[in-house]
Amino acid sequence: MVELSTLDWLVLGGFFILLAGVVVMSLRQKEEDTADYFLAGRNASWIVIGASIFASNIGSEHLVGLSGSGAETGMAMAHWELQSWIILLLGWIFVPFYWSSKVYTMPEFLERRFNAKCRTFLSVISLVSYVLTKVAVTVYAGGVAFKTILGIESIWGIDFFWVSAIGLVVITGIYTVLGGMKAIMWTSVLQTPVLIIGSLVILVVGLETLGAGNGMMAGWDVVEKVNGDNMHLIRSAADANFPWPGIIFGSFIIGFWYFCTDQYIVQRVLSAKGIKEARRGTMFAGYLKLLPVFIFLVPGMIAVALKQTGAISYDTSDQAFPTLVAQLLPAGVKGIVIGGLVAALMSSLASLFNSSATLFTIDFYKKYRPDCSEKKLLQVGRIATVVVVVLGIVWIPVMKAIADVLYEYLQSVQSLIAPGIAAVFVMGLLSRRITPDAGFIGMVVGFILGMIRLVLLPFKESVAGTPLAWVVDMNWLYYCVMLFVIVCAVIIVTSMFTKSASEEQIQGLTFGTLGKGTMKEVIDGLDKWDYIHTIGILGITAFIYWRFW
Repeated sequence: MVELSTLDWLVLGGFFILLAGVVVMSLRQKEEDTADYFLAGRNASWIVIGASIFASNIGSEHLVGLSGSGAETGMAMAHWELQSWIILLLGWIFVPFYWSSKVYTMPEFLERRFNAKCRTFLSVISLVSYVLTKVAVTVYAGGVAFKTILGIESIWGIDFFWVSAIGLVVITGIYTVLGGMKAIMWTSVLQTPVLIIGSLVILVVGLETLGAGNGMMAGWDVVEKVNGDNMHLIRSAADANFPWPGIIFGSFIIGFWYFCTDQYIVQRVLSAKGIKEARRGTMFAGYLKLLPVFIFLVPGMIAVALKQTGAISYDTSDQAFPTLVAQLLPAGVKGIVIGGLVAALMSSLASLFNSSATLFTIDFYKKYRPDCSEKKLLQVGRIATVVVVVLGIVWIPVMKAIADVLYEYLQSVQSLIAPGIAAVFVMGLLSRRITPDAGFIGMVVGFILGMIRLVLLPFKESVAGTPLAWVVDMNWLYYCVMLFVIVCAVIIVTSMFTKSASEEQIQGLTFGTLGKGTMKEVIDGLDKWDYIHTIGILGITAFIYWRFW
């Protein structure tokens, strides 16, 4: 068992006291209606939006899973963490459509662009995927991390994995249910710096240890030497897992779906005071998103080097980050890093709970009971949050049997969900000629083809030699790209034979119909800093690609 010093406990205690203070402050701002509870009254500033996007994106699966991926495959998964430019697409291109439409959810936006069937289908897909992947993966990763870091096997005869995981879920669930989006947004402002500082400590200490008294750069030289070819972002087209054509196009499709169309992230910009604040919030998030490669993924490669030197030991790749904390950090510092892990777990879970409750309340309950009072909707939203919390916990035992590398598992599952949804959003916004029926059929086709592969994967050996063998044998990234292309083709062909939506219906929902008032608000809110920060983020991203090509 790893002993925590008095200073460690004081740091953790201070973090929870601050967290409680922020939650109490947000609770005093009483929710009057669903806009308050689900979208923080549409009054969030850019710094709150940016911090919330980052804190929501970075969960315990990043600290545990992304570090594990770094230990296993080096920089291969870094492409997903170099997607600041996709967050900029959200701010520059999609925010004007989403924010001006005044929708609460992405399924609601699809209903306006296409039809009610699209809304219902996307809501179901999103809710199921949140519970089966994001909630369960986040909780699972947190339980693994705390058990490894603290070295506690059991308490009162109960596996400590369950004690830590369920304990944090309950605490997070309580403030999410009571405080809604305001509590989530404001706690993200506190949790983001704690998360970054805690992770930076691991990076610095790890490199210093490898440098053996010769400094961090000497440590970095050891990392590069030990990891060898794994230091490269771009792999051969023949690479079994990460061929460069698949990485380039596949990671973009998954990233576009996640940052530009998924309720989990987009709900943050929907809470903005206006288009300007939303856009600048995405820029702030863009800067923050440049950090994970270095503060989460690189520590995994550091762990590989330290394990080779005999400085640390661990069994599986997903234990790399918690092992660094447990075996490397001096007394007094562990509290900061554990606080960062707690922040990552709680911020990610809180966002998941609230987004799931929003989808259920707005897209199902309110849709079928349109005359329901705002007070009743708030009550339903809180009950829905509790249900999602319980379902996430129930699904954890299944997560304990998943792939060895957690982050790759999460991305591979998302690669089967993302293509159909991404294609429908892109095609729907690009052209007014895309019909409502085409949008629905495209989404259904994409989902079915994705689920066929997901169902067949556990039976890979059984389907070998059959006509279905190619479905499971194809590289997961190539399959993602193929799905996207097929769905786009289905949408285009279907649109040729089905009835288009009326001009009135699609007004403001495609590039060709965006209103003059919205465009004026966009243009009036621009100044030189918008361009400077955008160029800065793109420049840093390009430099990282050049450095690790």
